[in-house]
Amino acid sequence: MNKTLLYITVIVIATCGLVYELVVGALASYLLGDSITQFSTVIGGYLFAMGIGSYLSRYIDKGVAQRFVEVELAVALLGGLCAPLLFLTFTLTDLFHVALYGSVIVIGTLVGLEIPLLLRILKDQLKFKDLVSQVLSLDYLGALAASVAFPLLLVPKLGLVRTSLLFGILNAGVGLWSTWLLAPLLGNPLRLRVKAVLLTVLLVVGFVLGDRLTTFYEDQLYADDVVHASSSPYQRIVLTRGKRGFSLFLNGNLQFASIDEYRYHEPLVHPAMIRAGKVEHVLILGGGDGLAAREVLRYPEVRSVTLVDLDPAITGLATRYDELARLNGHSMTDGRMRVVNADAMRFLTEGTQRYDVVVVDFPDPNNFALGKLYTTGFYKLLKKRLSPDGVAVVQSTSPLFARQSFWCVEATLKAAGFWTQPYHALVPSFGEWGYVLVAHEAPGFHRPLPEGLRFLDMATLEALSQFPPDMGPMPAEVNRLNNQVLVHYYEAEWRRWN
Repeated sequence: MNKTLLYITVIVIATCGLVYELVVGALASYLLGDSITQFSTVIGGYLFAMGIGSYLSRYIDKGVAQRFVEVELAVALLGGLCAPLLFLTFTLTDLFHVALYGSVIVIGTLVGLEIPLLLRILKDQLKFKDLVSQVLSLDYLGALAASVAFPLLLVPKLGLVRTSLLFGILNAGVGLWSTWLLAPLLGNPLRLRVKAVLLTVLLVVGFVLGDRLTTFYEDQLYADDVVHASSSPYQRIVLTRGKRGFSLFLNGNLQFASIDEYRYHEPLVHPAMIRAGKVEHVLILGGGDGLAAREVLRYPEVRSVTLVDLDPAITGLATRYDELARLNGHSMTDGRMRVVNADAMRFLTEGTQRYDVVVVDFPDPNNFALGKLYTTGFYKLLKKRLSPDGVAVVQSTSPLFARQSFWCVEATLKAAGFWTQPYHALVPSFGEWGYVLVAHEAPGFHRPLPEGLRFLDMATLEALSQFPPDMGPMPAEVNRLNNQVLVHYYEAEWRRWN
């Protein structure tokens, strides 16, 4: 028996096992949102199921080698097909949660069987202490390889569907070569080889058709035609086009619709621009689609705009995709623009330049990674980078659908030492949407609105600060890094509307 190949087997099955776990967790996060909850429940359920598998291995007394090969083929089939089947379940049925946690339990149980069975196969080849240390060390090494490759290589290059199918093929390959490695211990290796070959062919066909499968699922998920779809290390990016124009979705969440995005971006940018003492140097945090930058660049006094967005796939799309570039007025290629692909908190921490206007256009705080960008710690960093007569604005979710979340953002900005002025605007694609204008002290008006705006004028601007009773102020805790209360508010409030 070739021990080197068996050790390679350990690395491969460990890598495959963790990849299936990551695929299911990421897919649930894409489709259901709330990535912390999805990954926590998927990982917890998966580890529990692995424990079940390890326990059940004690009842396999005969034909251990054959059972090991059969388990590998079963893992290859269910793990390899988990992403396409879960997408299909989500788009065509109401049983997604059943399928999600059912697949977690079944795949986890099978993966939990693998190492105990392999240890028993190798028990006559090594001393017990060497056996356990070497097999478990290689198992953890495979898990490390999977955890590094998944976000940096697999998802951006292959997507979730083709990633799960690829590792299904690898698992089937393990099952196939094990029929030769373990041939002396197998009663009828030919039958297992035929099963392994047929399964490999099925998964290879699925892998070749992976892009078509993904396109089919996304066509079912979105009301309009999908005209662009890609994955980055950070998110799934989809552009759709219909009778009313085109729309951008990130991880299934609408970011803008071209028909009415101006009703969001004009209120986002211009209240800050007309009240800042100067507008020579502007910072945009988020806003990688270039639409906020388009509004900023309406002012001839602007000398430089620094746009900080984590994902180069978004800023690249805003530059290269013709329809989006036309919508943003080719702002991303304007000579005054500087695009920085970096974490916004790190950017604020590491730099020293002060800005006349800061536009904070992050996605809603629907997970803890985003929630940190709405904390007192982040806003204190922002305050240090705002010039003495500067003005900033923060998009702050809906004061109607997530009322307490909105006022939590305002309370947090106050706690960071800002003067604040909350306001809101109606964006048909989103409903009532909220913003908070902030400064070191109450600013006056220093310049008129630019010409050519479609929504905003001075009379409209004044009315935006008036809140009806169902959107008015309410008590809310301050959002701090160690409690992230805003994320909990947000999840609870939006759950009522979904």
